[in-house]
Amino acid sequence: MSLPQPIRAWSVLLLLSLALPTVARSQQGAGCAADSTYSALDFWLGEWDVFEGDQQVGTNRITRVLKGCAVLEEWRDTMGGEGRSLFYVEPGTHQWKQVWVTDDARQVGGTKEKHLVARLPDGGVRFQGELPLPDGRLVLDRTTLTPIRSGEVRQLIETSRDGGTTWRAGFDARYRKRR
Repeated sequence: MSLPQPIRAWSVLLLLSLALPTVARSQQGAGCAADSTYSALDFWLGEWDVFEGDQQVGTNRITRVLKGCAVLEEWRDTMGGEGRSLFYVEPGTHQWKQVWVTDDARQVGGTKEKHLVARLPDGGVRFQGELPLPDGRLVLDRTTLTPIRSGEVRQLIETSRDGGTTWRAGFDARYRKRR
């Protein structure tokens, strides 16, 4: 006697749900450290004091998490505002992505999603995404992280309201290792 189609489908889903965690756990092993794709942000790892010009504007802690499969950014500005990013590699495309959320997430830019659009010759990386405005227009938003020989990192966040023809810097900061 054969089971009705909906019951057969649920049975297959149940068996898969029981088997997949075991397969996933066996593939995790040592995490992602052995794959060089996951080293793109290594130059940014650490605890940083962040400056625009000579003025400190915040602190940032950048750490590998989840067995090296993601990078967590923990930002705090000098006024007490906070933000968190999770950077991860999408398995299907092998491309880095970023999800950013602040404690003022209801504002434009309070949440962002970006993806890696360039690996730069100097070892830097560029992420880009779109910010939807309340009137329906989209603003391009990009972040460039550049390692500097002195051991610092430059972070430049720019926006474009004309589809990328012109860019305006909104944040241009230097990261200095905390002592």
